[in-house]
Amino acid sequence: MKVSNLDITYKDKTLVNIDFDINSSLALVGQSGSGKSLTIKALLNMLPQEMKLSLQIKSGFELAAGKTIGFVPQNPFTALSPLTKIKDQIFIPFDEIKELFKQVNLDISLLQRYPPELSGGQLQRVVIAIALSSNPKLLLLDEPTTALDPQTRTTIIDLLKDLQNRFGFKVLFVTHDMSSAQLLCDEICVIKNGKVIESGKMADVLNDPQNIYTKTLIEANFANRKYRE
Repeated sequence: MKVSNLDITYKDKTLVNIDFDINSSLALVGQSGSGKSLTIKALLNMLPQEMKLSLQIKSGFELAAGKTIGFVPQNPFTALSPLTKIKDQIFIPFDEIKELFKQVNLDISLLQRYPPELSGGQLQRVVIAIALSSNPKLLLLDEPTTALDPQTRTTIIDLLKDLQNRFGFKVLFVTHDMSSAQLLCDEICVIKNGKVIESGKMADVLNDPQNIYTKTLIEANFANRKYRE
């Protein structure tokens, strides 16, 4: 999947202007305000009306949120209504829900509970199951591990890798967390002020970053430098 000339403007000011390829799993990495969230909103057709968007996409499928695109938001605690049982927030037949819960390692009894009764890891699995309910070709991940503790974060990353292997969808992982990006993605695209400043194979960029901004992100995430194998 190739995204070209993704250009987002507001009052004649360019906020984002980037190109990237999603061959299998791509991490779009940058600090807050770099343009990551705007990029994901553009692909979901969720930009504010006052912003202007132009882009070119070459893929084997038509982008359509909720159909060919699945979306996992940042915070599972705010992704679902706290006053509605889980079963009433998944709009597919029960047999399909049962199978999805099996795929994300959740007990079907959780359907009878309310979101505040679940742990963060359980809630994120529910959200992932919902994202997969349309059998998407592309899964957009908007920092889905930020609100989780380190152990749960690793478990969710491992689950996402396993699900991608089983279902074959492409992944765009938007994050500021370089360490999580390394665990999930094969390739990386570093973005700053709406521009791509470095991209390539994950291992290549981590081991030999060419831009000082990329080096700073790596040092902030890998203080002990264990990523260098």
